[in-house]
Amino acid sequence: MHSLNVITLVLIIIGGLNWLLVGLFQFDLVAAIFGGPEAAVSRVIYILVGLSALWQLMPLIKSFSEDEALAQRH
Repeated sequence: MHSLNVITLVLIIIGGLNWLLVGLFQFDLVAAIFGGPEAAVSRVIYILVGLSALWQLMPLIKSFSEDEALAQRH
């Protein structure tokens, strides 16, 4: 499970940096490397980044519920 969390975090960081480049310079690095936004590899990377974000919602939600439980104990 730890490896999957690390992989998904790396993919989210890649996606975030790509969106930073799009926002600042209108440059899509993923598309530039893999042959355009419609290229199959680019689409797979976009999908993996999106799925990674969904996966990371679980630990985020879990951390909120654990913090509430800790706060209630003290």
